[in-house]
Amino acid sequence: MATEQTALITLFGATGDLASRKLYPALFNLYKKGEIKEHFALIGTGRREWDDDKFRSVVSDSVKGAADSDQQVSDFASHFYYKSHDVTNPEHYKVLKGVADQLDAKYDLKGNRIFYISLAPRFFSLVANNLKQQNVFSDNGFNRLIIEKPFGHDFESAQELNDSLSSAFDEDQVFRIDHYLGKEMVQNIAALRFGNPMIESVWNNKFIDNVQVTLAENMGVGERAGYYDTSGALRDMVQNHIMQILSLLAMDEPNKYKDVEIRAQKVKALQSLHIYDEDEVAKNFVRGQYGANGDQKDYRHEDNVPEDSNTETFVAGKLEFQNNRWAGVPFYVRTGKLLADKFARIDVVFKKPALDDFARANGTAPQLLPSVLTIKIEPDSGFEMQLNKKHVGQGYTTDSFKFTHDLTDSEMKEVPLPYERLINDAMKGDHTNFASWAEVAQAWKFVDQIEKFWNSKKADFPNYTPGTMGPKAAEELLTRSGRNWAFRAED
Repeated sequence: MATEQTALITLFGATGDLASRKLYPALFNLYKKGEIKEHFALIGTGRREWDDDKFRSVVSDSVKGAADSDQQVSDFASHFYYKSHDVTNPEHYKVLKGVADQLDAKYDLKGNRIFYISLAPRFFSLVANNLKQQNVFSDNGFNRLIIEKPFGHDFESAQELNDSLSSAFDEDQVFRIDHYLGKEMVQNIAALRFGNPMIESVWNNKFIDNVQVTLAENMGVGERAGYYDTSGALRDMVQNHIMQILSLLAMDEPNKYKDVEIRAQKVKALQSLHIYDEDEVAKNFVRGQYGANGDQKDYRHEDNVPEDSNTETFVAGKLEFQNNRWAGVPFYVRTGKLLADKFARIDVVFKKPALDDFARANGTAPQLLPSVLTIKIEPDSGFEMQLNKKHVGQGYTTDSFKFTHDLTDSEMKEVPLPYERLINDAMKGDHTNFASWAEVAQAWKFVDQIEKFWNSKKADFPNYTPGTMGPKAAEELLTRSGRNWAFRAED
């Protein structure tokens, strides 16, 4: 049976798209499962002149499709309150303080307060410091801050933001949301590795040839073009989602499966990541921008995109961890818009077996393929293992086969939404699935070198066709060392 969490959430940006699409459904799932119930309330803030009834109507509309009854929706929405708020006006925080104190008493919230900032990053430190200066914090419970990405646009801006936040919140009070860390199969990385000694014993450079991470999207930038052109695929996807996945793949086993120790091992792995100079960036990273195809416009002719935009919609790269476990093992990553399909997967490619014994027995060398362990993140969720076997019949020719385990439909129904899982973790004070400042800092230090080099060069865009897996150079990134992407568009 679920243990009910007790907290007041103050949501800055309650009228936004993210709140309606992700946050309210996530909270409703927690409500249905009993994770939050009677001792929970939410204050929504925004610039719009809404009242409680209007706010509750919006919340109800966003969750009613998942409800068991109208009464359930009504009971849930009754915990929501709205205050029109100007984040730049210190007096408005005093109003929030008064409402928070009233709701604390009404719902017996024991002073537990979560401040969720779902606003543009330029408001993060302004809101955080006003919360402290206007004494919106509780004195008898916890005070925690949840913030969305992006956390800065380079290391310098991220450092400045973190320093500003640290004047109001301690590091153990800050929860940096990365929704990929809330995905079921990303969380399965640690269970697969450390829960299976036969896997962890070969999780190193003696047995693994290369590791591949692909996060592919089959849609263009759409309505996000204005934001996307200031970010690009490198900062939008690699700096956060992909670097977090890599840290889970590359980390050493923690002494205890606790958030502090897990994050320490992730930081240690990221600190061993080789930071490239200009020549190494040119050799090991590829950028792309999609062209036109039929009715699909090229990126530079999307709405709100400059016709001379140098922003990449595709990234592929090779990364190197310089430690005893991974020395010599390339980690390949790729992500982009308008690719062949929408999916996310990890492919761990093991070294090919020696052929001598087979060759002596049969007179010819059989076609042995490398074993590949695939972690399917989405749309399918599960594991796949490609292995070699003897072909049925005379002789010792070989072929490959696959073990597959996908989550069943009934299991998928039990999988929490990423935001559902992460909000619940924040209520519990569990940092396992949130990025620490040290992780964010190391990721920016690596990405900044790539961004700096790319900004100094004019790209030859567009350079890939929608519906493919990116520029030809992304394939050559592997083929020049005799490797291939485990997933290919023609497969």
